[in-house]
Amino acid sequence: MNPGPEVGDKSPDFTLQSTIDDRLALGDYRGRKNVVLAFYLLDWTTVCTKEMCTFRDRLQELRSHGAEVLGISVDSIFAHRAFAEDENIEYPLLSDFNREVVRKYRVLKEFEKSLGYRNVAQRSVFVVDKEGIVRYKWVADHPSQEPKYDEIREVLEELP
Repeated sequence: MNPGPEVGDKSPDFTLQSTIDDRLALGDYRGRKNVVLAFYLLDWTTVCTKEMCTFRDRLQELRSHGAEVLGISVDSIFAHRAFAEDENIEYPLLSDFNREVVRKYRVLKEFEKSLGYRNVAQRSVFVVDKEGIVRYKWVADHPSQEPKYDEIREVLEELP
């Protein structure tokens, strides 16, 4: 089975509905910005809210390294808009309602026994450079794990 993109691989492109623009494509950033793709389970869940708010609080630091954060989950765009408003999230949240992107990246969690969730994104982070190459990949072993935020910053610091 294909494990999805690994470090050094070309990142699969996609276009999804966004809280910022009507539609947003990963390719829109090609040649312009590095991208932090943050896949998370669901809006308003405890760890997901903490994760998305940590990215919110570190956004200026990440942007100072030429990066944009894109949060991706299977929630609807309507849920994302309400969540972004509630939590003052100004970076794009993308709706992968049809689960196409989580499948491309091989982070679809068909069943999470400990939480009882089905067909959600497995918490994971991919850093994609300006040329569309995966430079960092982290996938949680358990949904209670948060990303290693300092590792993400360190990877971005090393990218041109």
